[in-house]
Amino acid sequence: MGLLERVSTLIRANLNDMVDRAEDPEKMIKQVILDMENQYLQVKTQVAVSIADQHMLEKKMRENEDSAKDLMRKAEIAVDKTQDDLARAALDRFQTAQRLAQSYREQVDDQKAQVDSLKGALVKLEQKLDEAKAKRDLLLARHRRSIALGKAARAQTALGDNSNSATFDRLKDRVHHTEAAASAEVELVTDDLGDRLNRLDRDSEVDRLLADLKNRRGLLT
Repeated sequence: MGLLERVSTLIRANLNDMVDRAEDPEKMIKQVILDMENQYLQVKTQVAVSIADQHMLEKKMRENEDSAKDLMRKAEIAVDKTQDDLARAALDRFQTAQRLAQSYREQVDDQKAQVDSLKGALVKLEQKLDEAKAKRDLLLARHRRSIALGKAARAQTALGDNSNSATFDRLKDRVHHTEAAASAEVELVTDDLGDRLNRLDRDSEVDRLLADLKNRRGLLT
């Protein structure tokens, strides 16, 4: 399974279901967080490597573009001096440099797409990791309360004592209410984080568009 596939699996994971199904929820969620942290470091490293490769390809592209320009200049000089053989040789090499530049240009485009994909995966994985850490204590506390309630119910059944049935039911209702409130609070925190991240992206895009507009209007120094 590739790196992005593993990351995608982690991002899609439903923490609530995983905790409910796990024999040892505490161990399971700690392992999930550890896996996310390891994958996050791998993606972050891969982003850096991909950006370095992109810069190398861009450098090769510019070198061949510059070489093509220089060869065209030499062909023009040769033509001016009626040295057609030299002009033809320069033009032949000019075409080769142009083809190489175009090939590198296509590779740069592909590399940029890969970098964008990795960056997107990195952001989503970071969000999922933050969510897992935020929910960890709440999920484990809910699981422990569920176990405690189950034990209390079994103990009451074994004793055949129904005198405290109403009190137990009220306790169970309060626990469910606390769980619901805690889950709502986590959702609000997660939604707020998502809104802030989306706003950050929008602000960055607005800044870029403004700078581009100023540049086209000749207002940037």
